[in-house]
Amino acid sequence: MPGVISRLYRGDINIDFVGKRKVWYGLSVFLLAVSILGLVLNGLNLGVEFRGGSVFDFTRTPGSSIEQVRETVADAGVHQVIVQQAGPNWRVTTESLQGEEVTKVQQTVAKKYGITEDEVSSQVIGATWGGEVSQKAWIGLAVFMIAIMLYLSVAFEWRMALAAIVALVHDLVITAGVYAWSGFEVTPATMLGFLTILGYSLYDAVVVFDMIKEVTGKLGTSAKMTYTQAANNALSHTLIRSLNTSLVAILPVAAILFIGTTLLGAGTLKDLSLALFVGMVVGTYSSLCVATPILVTLKEREPKWQALAQRVHAKEAAAAKAARTAKEPVSAGSQNVTAQATDKRKKR
Repeated sequence: MPGVISRLYRGDINIDFVGKRKVWYGLSVFLLAVSILGLVLNGLNLGVEFRGGSVFDFTRTPGSSIEQVRETVADAGVHQVIVQQAGPNWRVTTESLQGEEVTKVQQTVAKKYGITEDEVSSQVIGATWGGEVSQKAWIGLAVFMIAIMLYLSVAFEWRMALAAIVALVHDLVITAGVYAWSGFEVTPATMLGFLTILGYSLYDAVVVFDMIKEVTGKLGTSAKMTYTQAANNALSHTLIRSLNTSLVAILPVAAILFIGTTLLGAGTLKDLSLALFVGMVVGTYSSLCVATPILVTLKEREPKWQALAQRVHAKEAAAAKAARTAKEPVSAGSQNVTAQATDKRKKR
């Protein structure tokens, strides 16, 4: 095992990512189908910032639980109750309530947990504000996508830009699907996480594309490898860099997600950390197994690379035929020597 890892770090191991593109395509289609199914069946659990509602915050008392707080608020006549831990406090989200209803919830909670009504803070958020947040998020995403297309088209080429955009959409849909199936609340922090993973996924893809551009730029008419083989070779050389970058970025995010939300009760961070964690994992996968195979599929259609592939395959076929021909006389000669030795033994 250590020998394999050291060879991987030196770039001695050539993994055929591009050759297995049908496997990656199939896996991605499956993940996308599951994600879209989750979005259709469950939808996204939009936070109060998007759909509007009332929010109550009060200090957690010893012995109180999520189920107990939910029942207490429901006893005040509230129908939609979502309870979360927010550090040392309980954060309760309900449907939009009027002034008398808000007061009744505060009185019920204060009486149940032995605190004053002033210690139960309340905030009413209208759906209009949430609509504005959603609109700005979509505008930001559209501007980001257009800027990326322009940059990659100028710095590289439109095929790389298209492959990168497909990978970005792939990452967004799968991350959204995880939110749909898990029921995690989508808040403005989640939207920031989505935009962050787009930048991370793009960085990983640009690193790979830059190496592919460098390697394939040296291919000429007398090259001994096709564009596919050269791209796969470049991908193998950037593999360890992509894995190291991903690991270093994922570890602190995983600490926030798993340790912060479970042991420290940092509930306000889980919306952001889940988006970052899933996005980074999926982004690493897509840069290696989605963006590059799509790029190679597009490039293989160019007459230049098709002609090169034909020449390389012809040379490989000729070399294989020559190797087989070289072996045949040796085998025939060995058979003649054996036959002559048998005849001599019979004459004796």
